[in-house]
Amino acid sequence: MNELTLVFHALSEPTRLALLEHLRSGEHRVRDLVDHMGLAQSTVSVHLACLRDAGLVQVRAEGRASWFSFRHPEGLRELLRCAEALAEEAA
Repeated sequence: MNELTLVFHALSEPTRLALLEHLRSGEHRVRDLVDHMGLAQSTVSVHLACLRDAGLVQVRAEGRASWFSFRHPEGLRELLRCAEALAEEAA
């Protein structure tokens, strides 16, 4: 898969979009994301791995905790804003 395909694949799943929406506010531990989403840690981890593989998020280890955040905050926020505007126009 090329990079653009990876990005659109990562954005095509509602759970991953919800994770990105939550990460808009800043860095979060996996445990916080699991609690927020109400999903199993393994499920959240799989989705975060997809987002990381697409270059959308980055991970930082601190002790036993993994902290996730936007890899390119301004670019990703702009991409999400554009996607929301397109979705509104299409509705």
